[in-house]
Amino acid sequence: MGLLDNLENQALGNVLGGSSNPLAAGILQMIQNQPGGLQGMVQSFHDKGMGGVVSSWVGSGANTPITSDQVHQVLGSDQVKALAAKAGINPDVAGAAIAQILPGLVDKLTPNGSVPDQNNVLAMATNMLKNLGTKAS
Repeated sequence: MGLLDNLENQALGNVLGGSSNPLAAGILQMIQNQPGGLQGMVQSFHDKGMGGVVSSWVGSGANTPITSDQVHQVLGSDQVKALAAKAGINPDVAGAAIAQILPGLVDKLTPNGSVPDQNNVLAMATNMLKNLGTKAS
């Protein structure tokens, strides 16, 4: 899984370090544009029978992994294809990369173990970028 680990580290490093990565930036934008924002996406996981998985990301324990198939099931293949197109990569690669990136990203956006108000998600992501960008320098 070296390639996927590389993609995850690069995407998270770029997103959280302030550089531009189309897939990671697209995931943040997708969360922000989701009906209900992050709360809406979390609810989608619950609705699709994966509440325990997403709750582990929001909570303070270890993040339960998710598969590419589960990403497609919850987000929908059209959303995965759109993110892949934005990043200029194959949808299969995008599904696997999203599966690697999303748990850590949701974890970082829910530092207190609860889902923030939709309006706060973008502000939190911006602050996260600033704080981690300074640490990376």
